[in-house]
Amino acid sequence: MSGVLGGFAALAAVIAVGWVVGRAGTLGSDAPRILSRLSFFVATPALLFLTLSRADTATVASLALIATAGSAVASALLYAGLARWRWRLPAPELATGALSSSYVNAGNLGIPVSVYILGDASYVAPVLLFQVLVMTPVGLGVLAGSGTGGQAAPSWRQLVLQPVRTPVVIGCVLGLLLAASGLDVPPVLLEPVELVAAAAVPAALLAYGMSLHGAPRPGAGALAGQVWLAVVLKNLAMPAIGYALGRWVADLDGVALLAVTVTSALPTAQNIFVYAATYDRGTVLARDAILLSTVLSVPVLVGIAVLLA
Repeated sequence: MSGVLGGFAALAAVIAVGWVVGRAGTLGSDAPRILSRLSFFVATPALLFLTLSRADTATVASLALIATAGSAVASALLYAGLARWRWRLPAPELATGALSSSYVNAGNLGIPVSVYILGDASYVAPVLLFQVLVMTPVGLGVLAGSGTGGQAAPSWRQLVLQPVRTPVVIGCVLGLLLAASGLDVPPVLLEPVELVAAAAVPAALLAYGMSLHGAPRPGAGALAGQVWLAVVLKNLAMPAIGYALGRWVADLDGVALLAVTVTSALPTAQNIFVYAATYDRGTVLARDAILLSTVLSVPVLVGIAVLLA
């Protein structure tokens, strides 16, 4: 459990550095947007390419996928339906909120949590693959399909093709193709990709930390209802749904059932802030949901580990 807490502490430390840099104004007011775009268009595609190029593609068809994917889809649909009914939000803001309530931090926190609670990092693979292969293309397609910066929304043809032109999706597809081919790429060719990929997480966390400077108290103000809906779904509803699907639909038990419940209880990924900031859709909602879900996920994860381990 100390490893899990250490993972949270490392994230918090980098975010705090971003906050200090933002407060000092060292990089200027445009720095959060520039860092977010650097992470989104350059570093994150490289990271996803490397991650999936080394993944076991057979894990995407495992029984655990029924629970992990089902809980994510159910949580996202619950948010979209409730938020549309209550606030009449447009599609891009609904997409950001739905992703905030269902897209877990499988990379930064999922791996240490999987190692220290479950004893095996591979348990996080199904949810990671589902997110980058299904949730990311769909979410980015909706975000990009609305038009930004005063531009007109693209045509239906452009909307359909948008996911395959998005850098993070291209990185995922290329990584999976490499994994399926079984080719052994010389390390000298991968080293530049690894250097670029190493910037993905720090850039996203620093940009997120900078965005917190001068921001109002999270979960307050006009967006409070939307933020707390996403947080409650992410921290409570999604792990409960994951447990139910794992136990009574996928017929899992023991460590396998604990794994899907734990991965479903992971907090919202920082990627969602990067996506929202890139398209300027629901940025405050994503920022607050990430912060609150990360803080609240600690007691939830500890409670799940105690009850089911």
